[in-house]
Amino acid sequence: MENEYLVVSTTTSSAEEAQQIASVLVEQRLAACVQVTGPVQSTYRWQGQVEQAQEWMCHIKTSVVRYPAVEAAIQEIHSYEQPEIIAVPILFGAYGYLQWMRQEIGQAQVHS
Repeated sequence: MENEYLVVSTTTSSAEEAQQIASVLVEQRLAACVQVTGPVQSTYRWQGQVEQAQEWMCHIKTSVVRYPAVEAAIQEIHSYEQPEIIAVPILFGAYGYLQWMRQEIGQAQVHS
């Protein structure tokens, strides 16, 4: 199970857009769970200017195998010209939770 799972993050300009992304990813079994938090205050440089924006954060639980489809779905739905889409590996996790994730994204059973 090492390096098999990811948490993918993206931010959106509205709670509605974040929830749309969450719903599509879970309904299509690309993610086991998407948590939406916000609003968060973001400060960033865009096209040479320092910007500030209120955004909503999606924390997407998925697998390495599903990542390309997750990224494609986010790109299709997202309103930003260049959305943040980053992934970090889940190095450790509760066995039962990881088994549940695998089941929900339609992959084979976890073996201990």
